[in-house]
Amino acid sequence: MSVSSRLDRLSALLEALAPRVELIRAEECPADPGGAADRSATRFLQLYLLTRGELVLTLPNAVRSIPAPSLVICRSDIRHQVSAGEGEDSGHLVRAKVVIEGPAGVLLFNEFAEPVVLSLAQTDTALSQAVALISSELAAPRCGQPALLNRAGDILFIGLLRHLVTHPATDSGLFNGLADPRIARSLVALHSAPQEAWTLERMAAEAGMSRTAFANTFRDAMNLTPGKYLGILRLAIARSAVESGYGLKRAARESGYASSSALSRALSRAMDEESVSSLA
Repeated sequence: MSVSSRLDRLSALLEALAPRVELIRAEECPADPGGAADRSATRFLQLYLLTRGELVLTLPNAVRSIPAPSLVICRSDIRHQVSAGEGEDSGHLVRAKVVIEGPAGVLLFNEFAEPVVLSLAQTDTALSQAVALISSELAAPRCGQPALLNRAGDILFIGLLRHLVTHPATDSGLFNGLADPRIARSLVALHSAPQEAWTLERMAAEAGMSRTAFANTFRDAMNLTPGKYLGILRLAIARSAVESGYGLKRAARESGYASSSALSRALSRAMDEESVSSLA
């Protein structure tokens, strides 16, 4: 699906994600880097880059053998185990830890409820070039290598997002919505200015669609109504502001809530829903 080059679908989202990528050399990877789900407060994504050989991904209900070149993305809070396959050519594995420090992390994590496996032989140019750079750099020690690898990790992550926008791994969700040029225009506007007074009519106008057509297309693409998505985005921004030490009044203003009392009620409802969910 082609999108106008003037529409930047990722910059505002990346700013709201504030990703921090750390590349870990193969020899520094623990024998079982993801054997137990990480239940800490800071969730992150594990990226496993296999440039040669075979990788075995073990999940609670399945075992998959994955040939190189491949990229595997797993959430830290989902139990999984990654190991090199048999054979002397196996084991060329690089792990990247992607910590999402921005408020939109919940939107991204929802996209990886299941591990995603990408064949790098079929990915976009930016991602392929990042993989080639990392592979070349790890072949031998070089001056400035740690700094270069850190920046290559950022490029790898951005290339991954670009690929998933162009080729969504699921038939609904954030990347699926960004793949539709009409829905993408509305999402970019929401990500850029979530605190503004958004109505369904205004979101539909951003998409260049009628109100009814927009509401139906958005729901089909995202598996959420426009209002629900905006609510999730605003709540995440407000929570981040509160956790950063800002008062409710400022958090409400930055996230688009009408008042601090409205934000307080939204936070209380979210906590109640999470408590019920944790008991289910």
